[in-house]
Amino acid sequence: MRRLFQVSLLFLSGLGVLHASLLTDLYLRYVKEGMRPLLIASGVLLLLLAAAETVSYWRRGRDDGAGEADEDHDRDGHHHGHTSVPRVAWLLLLPALSLLFYAPPALGAYTASREPSKTVEERDDFDPLPTTSPVPLTLTEFTSRVQQDHEQGIKERSVLLTGFVTPGPEGDGWYLTRLILSCCAADAQSVKVRIHGARDLPADTWVSVTGTWHSGGTLGTTSAPVALDARTVTKVARPVNGYTDALPLPTTR
Repeated sequence: MRRLFQVSLLFLSGLGVLHASLLTDLYLRYVKEGMRPLLIASGVLLLLLAAAETVSYWRRGRDDGAGEADEDHDRDGHHHGHTSVPRVAWLLLLPALSLLFYAPPALGAYTASREPSKTVEERDDFDPLPTTSPVPLTLTEFTSRVQQDHEQGIKERSVLLTGFVTPGPEGDGWYLTRLILSCCAADAQSVKVRIHGARDLPADTWVSVTGTWHSGGTLGTTSAPVALDARTVTKVARPVNGYTDALPLPTTR
């Protein structure tokens, strides 16, 4: 019984990892996109181990049709069969089954509201913004230009930002947010832009916001608020690259 449990756990875990990383994009809820090849290799390895265990099990045969037993010997030479699986061990099946049948929801506003916005990397030079209007920007790029671009290239320019809604403290407005992974979901950090002039929306709603910088302080310095006066707010589907602060990729159905 114990050997059959081990084989089943290896098999289901391998299938779950391959389902999340090879057949779907569910793995992006847990790790960065660059780790996909490693996940696929891990899933294949788990299936190979399950196959090897299965072959080994059937080659040994089963005594009197009762199944294989793991045996220990005490000091008197007595044999003690251990054919049952500890109850707590069955809980190991839950993660494997969840990858196949139930994917936990992606991180979102709950996580972002409990940590400060990620500090953006310092920059000295900025390329001129394109002449298109509105200008699509990532939240990190917008933050950098607001607080570090001394040429004030963002001033009075219409920009387009995409992220999800994180309610402000005590229901005071909301922030456009992106979560960024360094490796996996456990180290997620957020980047936020305060939105002014738009109606409140439910937490975790993905939207594209068009607007201009909300003036305050001195643009191009850290005194300038990372905020946007919204002109239009459009609901959008969660992009494939939801855990990166990148311009959205097409969604998958």
